[in-house]
Amino acid sequence: MSKTLTQKPTAPARPLTWQRFKYPDSLYRYIGMLLALFFLTYSIVYLDIPLDRFFNMFGRIGSVVSERYYPPDIEYVLDRDYLSSVFDTIQMAYLGALFGMMLALPLGWFGSSNMSPSKRFIYPVARFITMSTRAVHETIWAILFVTILGFGMMAGVIALTLFCIGFAGKLLAEEIEAIDMGPVEAIRSTGANDLAVMVFGVFPQVRVAFTGIGIYTWDVAFRAATVVGFFGAGGMGWYLKRNVLQIETERVAAILLSIIVLVLISEVISAWARARVARAK
Repeated sequence: MSKTLTQKPTAPARPLTWQRFKYPDSLYRYIGMLLALFFLTYSIVYLDIPLDRFFNMFGRIGSVVSERYYPPDIEYVLDRDYLSSVFDTIQMAYLGALFGMMLALPLGWFGSSNMSPSKRFIYPVARFITMSTRAVHETIWAILFVTILGFGMMAGVIALTLFCIGFAGKLLAEEIEAIDMGPVEAIRSTGANDLAVMVFGVFPQVRVAFTGIGIYTWDVAFRAATVVGFFGAGGMGWYLKRNVLQIETERVAAILLSIIVLVLISEVISAWARARVARAK
């Protein structure tokens, strides 16, 4: 017996349509491009940037690295005291990310336009706190708290906490603003208070996103912790600053390599954790 194959008719392809910018849209586009080009040229001339040095930079980098930073002093970063500073940096990043996420959770709730208990009072205050902590760089926070509290890990933890509040609070507020309001309205119709609505109507929808934000916050906090220590917060950054000031270039190279290795390890672990979270959706 022979079988006949039937092929479903395919829908005809839609013809491509070409559109051109028409006046005055084309005029606005070209004016914007000219203004951007003019501002770029003006900035280079005003800042007196020597463009000819850019092309000679790569050769100079190679000669400086080979003459001063090679070979790196690997034995220095394997010393017990330096490894202890690595552990201090990890602890500082962990505490900063943990405290920052704990404080970002209520700020994300109060700073979301659809779930804030009071759009007139609480919402602007929460938004102001989130924007203020995010507007100041973590190194500026570190310098400020080192000046107030003195050198040590406490200043670094507080600086990273404020940094993580602004970072995670903004992302969490945006996730809450994008939720489905159907379950929220259903829970509100039962007479539940705002806390119950948040726990049973909002948090289940942002649970996976909150976990991903927490992982990403830790990743960013660990990178920032290596820099915060340079300004007096301790950890690997303090060793880096000391050897830079003493012009111990081979030790500086070894410390930079150790920071790169640790950041790569943190990135791999964070990517693995984010993949697990994505599969849990």
